Amino acid sequence: MKFTKALILVFTISFLTTACFDDNDDSQITTSEINDFVWKGMNSWYNWQSEVPNLSDNKDDNKSEYQSYLTQNTNPNIFFNSLIYQPNVTDRFSWFIEDYIEQELQFQGISKSHGLKYQSVQVNSNGDIIIYVRYAADNSPASAASIKRGDIINAINGTVLNSSNFDSAINDLFDDTVTLSFVSENGGVLTPIESKTITATVISENPVYLKKIFNDINNKKVGYLVYNGFRSSYNDELNDAFAFFKNEGIDELILDLRLNGGGSVATSAYLSSMIYANANEGEFASLEFNSKHAAENGSYFFTNTLNVYDANDNKTGTQAINRLNTLSRLYVLTSSSTASASEMVINGLKPYMSAVKVIGSTTYGKNVGSITLYDSPNTDYQDKSSANQQHTYAMQPIVFQIFNKNGQSDYTQGFVPDTEVKEYEYWNTILPFGDENEVVLKAALDDIRGITSKTSSSKKKDFAKELKFKTPFKKFENEMYIEKDFFGKE
Repeated sequence: MKFTKALILVFTISFLTTACFDDNDDSQITTSEINDFVWKGMNSWYNWQSEVPNLSDNKDDNKSEYQSYLTQNTNPNIFFNSLIYQPNVTDRFSWFIEDYIEQELQFQGISKSHGLKYQSVQVNSNGDIIIYVRYAADNSPASAASIKRGDIINAINGTVLNSSNFDSAINDLFDDTVTLSFVSENGGVLTPIESKTITATVISENPVYLKKIFNDINNKKVGYLVYNGFRSSYNDELNDAFAFFKNEGIDELILDLRLNGGGSVATSAYLSSMIYANANEGEFASLEFNSKHAAENGSYFFTNTLNVYDANDNKTGTQAINRLNTLSRLYVLTSSSTASASEMVINGLKPYMSAVKVIGSTTYGKNVGSITLYDSPNTDYQDKSSANQQHTYAMQPIVFQIFNKNGQSDYTQGFVPDTEVKEYEYWNTILPFGDENEVVLKAALDDIRGITSKTSSSKKKDFAKELKFKTPFKKFENEMYIEKDFFGKE
């Protein structure tokens, strides 16, 4: 039902966007007016405002010089990036939004997509590269083409991947239509199977991807949840998953956040309130803003109820949280894609539970978050409803740092796993989520069994080098953001 509503919403918004903003040119609004919004919003809210000389409070004292400064760059995106503090080092996260209407839909998992997440691996010293499918979304072009987790790709649009062409060839993955060539592997030899052409469409991804029970792991009943994004419009589906675990009376929980780059801070607090048995009391996390917004500093507490939202982020009701009262520890499966609100769960629960065991790869390392700033100066750039209707530009700058109840926030290098299992080293035998022999899940189940995880060395390749995509598929996929109700607004 949410998917149907979401599609209607997308089409309606697309029409309204065209009607309202087609004539978005300098005759309506000038470069300096847009850059003025960018500068003033960043001067007010940016977490590192005091560290950026061009954001100093006296920058606009001389009106003539300030106007000249605003017109030096005609591209507001570039102007925004010029205000970032130590880009790609300290601040790897802030970004400029070209169309906030589209962006807000993407925050709820609604976007034009093939429905795939990938991992690239150099498989030998000769420089040969493959990409394996980490995830194929339900009801997506990928699933319609019968592409599944573990499938191995060695060519994009006919270009066989190697270390010389990889950076340029993967750009085609961002195109609406792409042809992927699939291979099998045996003894290091890649054998072509078939090629498939897929075209992106608007899809809505339910982040509550899989829930499962393992009934006899060392005489324990173990719940397993693959959760791929903290999307507030799916709070009720997340709560339903915990109703299932609660009814089953699980003794242990394995929370798979390998594909979860973050999202809503409030949803992170809701999830933690479902996990921690004594969650009806205590501070889960605190947020600290810059000195101009110290009055906004506040906390998220464990809670007994959650808010329910529709796909347009409108609150539609509340629900009692389905809290587990049987857990003393938590297993979290991680990868380098596990970020922000996912890391917040790990950090926030560590002071409360006897153990939060991290299994997999070191997480991303993001202890800061953002809000969306609109061109609405009368509301200190927070209110979308009063935003300038001559454009759809907005910003998503980092505005706060997050701490757990013990004041801990030092995980900018990520959380190092208690048990390290690098999934990409097993690129030729990637199993479905929920398979008891899937390499990372098996490590957690083995720990519950009380034995050292034993993975088949014959399946692990001697040479396997993880490669990163230089450009993320979605700018917000490692995001942590707060909703307007944190500031006392519904």
